[in-house]
Amino acid sequence: MEKHLLTSSMAENLIGSEIIKLAWDINARIKDGHQIYNLTIGDYNPKIFPIPQDLTEYIKEAYDQHETNYPPGDGLPELKNEISRYVRERGKLDYSTNNILVAGGSRPLIYAVYKTLLEPKDSVLYPVPSWNNNHYVHLSNCRGIEVETQAENNFLPTVKELKKYLPKATLLALCSPLNPTGTCFSKKSLTAICKAVLQENIKRKLKGKKALYIMYDQIYWGLSVKNTKHYDPVSLFPQLADYTIYIHGISKLFAATGVRVGWAWGPLSIINKMKSVLGHIGAWAPRAEQKATAKFMADDSKINTYLNWINKEISLRLEGFYDGIQNMKSQGLPIDALQPQGAIYLTVLFDILGKKDPAGKEINSIADVSAFLLTYAKVALVPFSAFGSKTKKPWYRLSIGTCSQNDVVNILISIENALRQLR
Repeated sequence: MEKHLLTSSMAENLIGSEIIKLAWDINARIKDGHQIYNLTIGDYNPKIFPIPQDLTEYIKEAYDQHETNYPPGDGLPELKNEISRYVRERGKLDYSTNNILVAGGSRPLIYAVYKTLLEPKDSVLYPVPSWNNNHYVHLSNCRGIEVETQAENNFLPTVKELKKYLPKATLLALCSPLNPTGTCFSKKSLTAICKAVLQENIKRKLKGKKALYIMYDQIYWGLSVKNTKHYDPVSLFPQLADYTIYIHGISKLFAATGVRVGWAWGPLSIINKMKSVLGHIGAWAPRAEQKATAKFMADDSKINTYLNWINKEISLRLEGFYDGIQNMKSQGLPIDALQPQGAIYLTVLFDILGKKDPAGKEINSIADVSAFLLTYAKVALVPFSAFGSKTKKPWYRLSIGTCSQNDVVNILISIENALRQLR
């Protein structure tokens, strides 16, 4: 019988999330009794990193009050008011509620940016490693321009790396703090990129061409190590307000990955079209969760208390791993890490290609490195190849959202023991 294609070419060729698949594979092994430290998924263990207790109570209260019908398509007015205030007071950015769109987490908002701005012939310029841009390109049937970043630049793109591609792009997708690296744009670096975008748009305006937009994903904004300063395009250049769409929400900031309340803000014309896209998809955040988030965000003292706590806990873990790895490096072991700056991630290098594992098998690929770590260190990490990177060096993302402080110590011991067995 002749085989017929049952799905669209987009669906037929769509690849699922490599990170989620890896995390579920590891979790399945753990359920089967294997002792593995799972540092793959960009999520939190709610027993270690619970959401704010007041937010929990407000969610229960909203359901008790039967807040279960449809919310407005762009978000509840009281939540948008609090988002506007939060962005103004903490980010020094003045956006009205009309310029804000609420959705069920940041993912549908990113998808809406792509679908709103891009035709099939249009291109998105983005650095690698980075999270999911390749998949949004595929979903949107547009073109992707990937720029490979370098360790010496904290795996963040430089204006030199981006500039020659800017004339070809309709959207520049940036993220800071960056997933997967946990590193942040410096003021100097982001300033140079923003100047290049402004110059490009001046040229396009004179020629009557479509503008170049920036999608600035700052979902990890507010999570910093040693008070690393956060920078964003419009704070540096107010004239970029016409060309910048921001992504943010509660998922990482308040360890509320499953609560699904995210928001975007940007030019009114773009936000209105994104609202139409998401309205047809039905990707709004649940009404009760929106009510609860608005009530929680109205109390700055509660926000500050929680952020002080979670930043302290995240920093203890990230710096604990970093210091332990640097100690191993000083002893001549083939490992290194980048200084953590934000988010919940550490960038780690296992420089063991060409070495042999304790059984005598040569480690020749990143897959071999991953297998070595899993077998001998009992540690699961995500290689940068899962984030689109083509680097041949075995760089990895280490996520601390499921770690206790005792886990940090035990994992470092396990990694050191494994490295010392290499031949």
